[in-house]
Amino acid sequence: MAPRHPDRPHPETVPAGVVPARKDPAGKDPAGDDLAAYLRAQATEFLRALRAQREHGNGAEGAADAGRALRRSARRISAALHTFRTLLDPAWADSMRPELAWVSGTLALEHAQEARLDRLLLALHRLSGSAPAPVRAVVHAGPPAPAPERGSLTVGAAKAGALLERRLTLARTRAHSAALEALGSARFHAVADRVALLASDVPLAPGAATASLGPLAAAAEDRLAGAVSVLPLVTAGDPYNAQALVHGLSPDPAPHPQDGPWHQVRLLLRLHRYAREIPHTAPADPRLRAAADALTRHRDAAEAAAEAAQAARTPRIAPATAYALGVLHADQRHEVEAARFAFQQTWQS
Repeated sequence: MAPRHPDRPHPETVPAGVVPARKDPAGKDPAGDDLAAYLRAQATEFLRALRAQREHGNGAEGAADAGRALRRSARRISAALHTFRTLLDPAWADSMRPELAWVSGTLALEHAQEARLDRLLLALHRLSGSAPAPVRAVVHAGPPAPAPERGSLTVGAAKAGALLERRLTLARTRAHSAALEALGSARFHAVADRVALLASDVPLAPGAATASLGPLAAAAEDRLAGAVSVLPLVTAGDPYNAQALVHGLSPDPAPHPQDGPWHQVRLLLRLHRYAREIPHTAPADPRLRAAADALTRHRDAAEAAAEAAQAARTPRIAPATAYALGVLHADQRHEVEAARFAFQQTWQS
């Protein structure tokens, strides 16, 4: 069991909202130990990844893997602080979560821009016929979309690709600079120091040592189920989803209105998955990984479509370039519908 936080008195009462857990015959309660051990393990992974990132340097081969490990542990610590907040020092948890989100989000931007560029260029090559089309990762609902006119698309595809490469390379460079600045900032060093303390001392709330993790994990699952219940799963994956075509390449640069609830489900599913990683919460569910992958593809396709639409609004571009970007936007929105269909099939199985 994690040592008691030095600033808190000895626990004598069980806080409101915490469900008492039954101790094992040896008198040891696994629930508080499980949460503390999980947080200590993730904090150790964070510090190990940080050390590897510093050893490899910013441009070395292992730096990318270290960055992913750093983001992964930061997300899991933040998720545990959110789901099991009542078992932890609330002031500490509430101040720690935004800092971990800042670390994870800042370090993820460069990778996101690079992956988005790769996705869009590959789609352009596939649509223009200049490269073999890759095998679809998800099954589309309904008849396939009509193939674009190869001649007209090929004319503008090269210029569209060059435009996207300029835009996203610049965005990636800025994200890289922001990540370097963040890693060297006093704010990041303060976060790393707090994570280092977490690796040895988990600030549990009074009574948390005799609490059960199950009800809090179940509450995370209920929030996920509630968010999924409002999704239009009946029409998910329908290529004739008229509401999805209303905005298209309209002058309004706001995010697509249908995407928000799906993005929220992806975040809630992540909290649910991470909660199940802690022992004595809930049995493993193999569907969650497939559902999470579908929602990640949904997010990637939606963001790629938004980038294509924004590029198409560039002033004074050639009509052929705008046409190619429009076809690319439609292709990525079709991928959005396919990912929704894949999620529907997994969730309702």
